[in-house]
Amino acid sequence: MGWRDRFGLRRARRRGKARFDRPAEDSDVKALIDFARSRTGVEFYVEPETFATGTTAVGVAHDGEWTRRRVGSPDVIRKVARDLAVPVYDVQIVGYPKRMREWTARNKRGLSLDD
Repeated sequence: MGWRDRFGLRRARRRGKARFDRPAEDSDVKALIDFARSRTGVEFYVEPETFATGTTAVGVAHDGEWTRRRVGSPDVIRKVARDLAVPVYDVQIVGYPKRMREWTARNKRGLSLDD
């Protein structure tokens, strides 16, 4: 992995399929890192790739605040989680945390389509 591919996204792109969505970029992974560093109790939940989108990850803070970003492959977010000492879960196995759903219900009016 070269210095220009800090998170291994190019390698993840080579294995991926054609998508309707744009590929993951360094800025997506950096947004998850910034989210984890600026909040307490953050956990990452890996969402599988679909026909329309590549693999994404949701960062969920202790109060339920969350953000979703493209990550290219589960390996990318696992490496980031390991470096940050943050737990990472497969959403298909454990589901989303209740606090995330509660936060979303409380903040429904403030959500934008960009998340």
